[in-house]
Amino acid sequence: MPGYLAALALALCPAMVVARLMMLRRGGTQALHFANIDKKDFLIPPFALIYFYVIFAGALGWPLVGAERFFTSDAVAWTGVVLCFGGLLLVLLSLVAFGTSFRVGIDVDQPDKLVTSGVFGISRNPIYVGFAFVLLGEFLVFPTWIPLVYLLVALWLFNRQVLREEAFMRQHYGRDYADYCSRVRRYL
Repeated sequence: MPGYLAALALALCPAMVVARLMMLRRGGTQALHFANIDKKDFLIPPFALIYFYVIFAGALGWPLVGAERFFTSDAVAWTGVVLCFGGLLLVLLSLVAFGTSFRVGIDVDQPDKLVTSGVFGISRNPIYVGFAFVLLGEFLVFPTWIPLVYLLVALWLFNRQVLREEAFMRQHYGRDYADYCSRVRRYL
């Protein structure tokens, strides 16, 4: 059962983001700016699809190379499920708090207002924290080397993107962003 729930949580992550993008598009906001600044970002989706296969293979018993588990523990697996759904909740709260300011990628042409309320009053990057919780939870449910490598690489990629976004926001929002940074932590 934890495997099915973890796979569901993973499927819900992009579904929530795509749903929010579609809602914004209907309202006239072009919110998808993925890889506009760094074309190498186009390397991410194929690797994400492989990750989805690995998780669903683990949940559904599909063929998988490297499926040897580091450990087997129901308690740890259920902790992973809790982390997955906690991360989903954080992603959802982030999408709601963003309002019309949500973007995938950096929108240099029409950035919206600086969001500092809701979950953004606790973390400057709650959506990345939420995604990290989901990935950590997936590893706890499927403790093999592939989810571990993906978790570590994703943490590096999240930090890389956060640093890019922060540089843009410092330039665009100036003192308001600097004040926000002095009050709220980058992650937790």
